[in-house]
Amino acid sequence: MFLERHKLLQNHIAAHGLGLVLLTNEDTVYYFSGFYDYLHMDFGRPTILAIRPDRDPVLLTPMIEFEMAQRMTAINDIRPWQDGDGSEWRAELLRLISDAQSIKIGIDMQSMPPIVRTFLDEIIDNQVLYDIDPIIAEMRMIKSSGELQLARHAGEVGIAMMQAGRDQIADGVPEFEVALAVARAGSIRAAALLSKYYDDPWMSPNTYFLQIMASGSNITMAHHRPTLRQIEHGDPIFLCLCGITNFHRFKLGFDRTFWLGEIKSKKQEDVYQLAVSSQQAALDTIRPGVLAEDVHAAYAEVIHSAGYDYPFRCGRATGFSFIEQPQLVSGDKTRLQSGMVLAVDGSVSIAGEFRAQVGDSVIVNDEGYEPITKFSKSIEDSIIY
Repeated sequence: MFLERHKLLQNHIAAHGLGLVLLTNEDTVYYFSGFYDYLHMDFGRPTILAIRPDRDPVLLTPMIEFEMAQRMTAINDIRPWQDGDGSEWRAELLRLISDAQSIKIGIDMQSMPPIVRTFLDEIIDNQVLYDIDPIIAEMRMIKSSGELQLARHAGEVGIAMMQAGRDQIADGVPEFEVALAVARAGSIRAAALLSKYYDDPWMSPNTYFLQIMASGSNITMAHHRPTLRQIEHGDPIFLCLCGITNFHRFKLGFDRTFWLGEIKSKKQEDVYQLAVSSQQAALDTIRPGVLAEDVHAAYAEVIHSAGYDYPFRCGRATGFSFIEQPQLVSGDKTRLQSGMVLAVDGSVSIAGEFRAQVGDSVIVNDEGYEPITKFSKSIEDSIIY
């Protein structure tokens, strides 16, 4: 799978007259090499994947990750570098650039670490740096059958986590305990899927990412994290599994809003129903050929026409990154195609008072879309007794 993608990128490189492409984004390196879970730039150590039009790829990685790289990737030419030894990774990178057959060098401009980009700016004179990001983004838009299996399995993990979170909600339970239940359920489901369907001894089933959730008066904060706050009767509770729904490195979006015991305000119920309706309007729009911005427009019209503020984007594509192309937002004129995976939200906010959001991930297909995070949004099922 990874080498097939490498060959396809080689064709793009040759077609654009590039002599070399340097990839540094962690998700992109994985997409083309299968190498993952190294420390990356969080600890100041760049890993660089070099793709050439007519030769095998080269992986530059810290010596501390060398053995893991050898076991994980099919790339044969792995060149380790050591902290503080000579110029570290810079000498090998300079050699690759000097050997390039064209003055045009492709880089992932939007995500390249500043330390690498600064070095390139210092050493490159007549070569022309070319932004390879649009080509890679287009390659990653349409998922393969293997990626779509990952998406469906990620949906199963997400559903298990949402159910566990809902089941954990009770009077007096602190938010962080809900999050612990979510993480445990996701890890258990992921372990079962990995054991049954995948031959990958290195992939961890453990869920990670600090989950998003909020309860009570904090629900208006869209990216609030679990705290010591204890949930009380009548509280609205927002569970967002975006970020934590990450199976075999494939990411999805998935959100629900609940209440404990009762909905104390009719206004909250009305806002919630409007959020559900706005999402449904977006979902009803999804099919091949539709512009990404038209999905957003359908969702936004429901909210804006009801007298609420113009909303944030309706959603985004996902995959091995949390956000891919296209985005479901005004101005994105990408036409939807079968095989895209989209996170689609419905959300209505009243600043300082209340906020409701539901979100699901879907696969675009010839008939419209396939839902992969099936979980009730009915008002009856959203109240936990």
